[in-house]
Amino acid sequence: QMQTILDQTGGQWANGALTGKVGSAIVSTGSQHFGNETTFRALHTFMFHHGMVITGLPGTFPGFATMGVDVANGCGPYGASTITGSDGSRMPSELELAGAKFQGEHVAKLAAKLKK
Repeated sequence: QMQTILDQTGGQWANGALTGKVGSAIVSTGSQHFGNETTFRALHTFMFHHGMVITGLPGTFPGFATMGVDVANGCGPYGASTITGSDGSRMPSELELAGAKFQGEHVAKLAAKLKK
């Protein structure tokens, strides 16, 4: 489904509509090792083709300091993410929501800097 949307951006690619714009992604997958990084990399490749300035979840995200290994969490340098569970019933954790918010704020600040 997502690929269909991305494939329809040929016109924007041809006229450079996204060149120089900030690109970032937030993803979800069914389990901790079921494709978060692969999904990020696929989206980033799309953004590279459009000439976008790509950012993820910066290392300054305070949640990185509190992440442990006792609970499965999304979020990493590629971007904020969540793990939904195989049936989609798991809701994002507070840490994952905080990562998404931090990343969104980071994207907005970067976009404002690029606009100047």
